[in-house]
Amino acid sequence: MDIELKPAPVKKPRVEDESKLGFGKYFTDNMFVMNYKEGVGWHDARIVPYGPFTLDPSALVLHYAQEIFEGLKAFRQEDGSVALFRPLDNIRRFNRSAHRMCMPEVDEEFFLHALKELIRVESDWVPSSKGTSLYIRPTMIASEAALGLKSASEFLCFIILSPVGAYYKNGLEPVKIWISDEYVRAAPGGTGDCKTGGNYAASLYASAQATRNGYDQVLWLDATHRKYVEEVGSMNMFFVYDDKVYTSPLRGTILNGVTRRSILALVEEMGLEVVEHPLAVEDIMEGAVNGRLKEAFGTGTACVVSPVGQFTYKDETVSLGNGQMGVLTTQLYNTLTGIQYGTLKDNRGWVLSV
Repeated sequence: MDIELKPAPVKKPRVEDESKLGFGKYFTDNMFVMNYKEGVGWHDARIVPYGPFTLDPSALVLHYAQEIFEGLKAFRQEDGSVALFRPLDNIRRFNRSAHRMCMPEVDEEFFLHALKELIRVESDWVPSSKGTSLYIRPTMIASEAALGLKSASEFLCFIILSPVGAYYKNGLEPVKIWISDEYVRAAPGGTGDCKTGGNYAASLYASAQATRNGYDQVLWLDATHRKYVEEVGSMNMFFVYDDKVYTSPLRGTILNGVTRRSILALVEEMGLEVVEHPLAVEDIMEGAVNGRLKEAFGTGTACVVSPVGQFTYKDETVSLGNGQMGVLTTQLYNTLTGIQYGTLKDNRGWVLSV
């Protein structure tokens, strides 16, 4: 399938002060779009000016939330070139989400080609200041006009780009996390391991409560026992406990994060023992007090590695690291961002030049 190029004739003004980019506030001139129809397949691939879509009010995505998305980044390298970090991993996860949500899969090689073409067209939008990047949001929605509860036969797939600022405006400050004992994000047999909007909508109420009470994130417990820590809304979680690195296993209720897999590889290369087994919330709280829990951090595309300085569960609050980022957390952050921005050698084939 060829990609038709119809770029915007007039370019938007760039954000001159990259310290004010924020996250998801600005969007590039163009986007990639293609359509799917049962019996026809994917068709009409095109790069066109960024702008609104026209959807029928009965479009199935609006009523039954049949949609998926991904998130990855492009990074300006020291030599001025642009590179992607493990893009095929995101595309493969996009297809796994599509399969679970009864949506058509995309051809991996073509989708990567389309993504690279879009970034080439928009290369001037990739920021260059320290910590900045071009955020990439591939999305697929059910566009068929119908009200019966069923899998759609027509879909719209698109990729939009947004230059984003440094995640840590004031440096790598540890975040405060509230552990929810009332609400859950995902249950066994559900869609917790997919990047689909319903998972995130389900987290909004508890997240709003946490924000009102001064917390940065919500840490979810498992839905069965309400005992074992799983992940936060936008990050996989890691705990340095008894000098081992613990993280929740992939059993259908947490996202198989690309950054998570990268961190696991780096930790193993450092010679540390990795335990993919859930820790009980009591172990987290007691470990922070008796010293068995040395560090805790989250991982994700947006934050890369985010140190945790405080947990609150029910009426108890515990702190880690005296408000400082842990040694391992710092090392992992510096190593992974060094690979992404090209200041450290990539020996693993994670970085793909655009």
